[in-house]
Amino acid sequence: MADEKEVKGLGGWLLLLALGLFLTPIRLLSVDLPMFNALLSSIDVEQFTTPGSEFYHPWWLTIVRFEMFYHFAMLIASLYLIYLFFSKHHWFPRVYITVLSVSIVYVLVDSWMVSLLFGEQPLVERATWIDLVRLLITACIWIPYLLLSKRVQNTFVEGKKSSVE
Repeated sequence: MADEKEVKGLGGWLLLLALGLFLTPIRLLSVDLPMFNALLSSIDVEQFTTPGSEFYHPWWLTIVRFEMFYHFAMLIASLYLIYLFFSKHHWFPRVYITVLSVSIVYVLVDSWMVSLLFGEQPLVERATWIDLVRLLITACIWIPYLLLSKRVQNTFVEGKKSSVE
């Protein structure tokens, strides 16, 4: 019983995870949002979205909407994960793993969609490789930890129905 108390609570490696959770919405708001703003204000959107235009491609607007939806959803998901983390809710590990998995799939799908626009470009460019490798390393570290750690099992218990009622 004493061992269980030692590995319970938001301490240890979970502090690193908390840091990442806090940095995610900051990154989304300070890097990704200005990037979309700069992109959309620096180009003539009508050139890309008007059939018959020199730069028109039927996928262009779909891809931009897909990317904007994803980033907005990730902002909401990151805030929800912070709430689940600090409320020590039992859904936290499952939701974190799901969000991380969706992010990996997003990078691959987005790369494929962008390659439809720019056929001469490689399917996965350098920045995409960096994102993908970062996500895969994150997944290789945190998914096993969240699934196997005693601290995680003992900490994220709020909201679970008691088996003894």
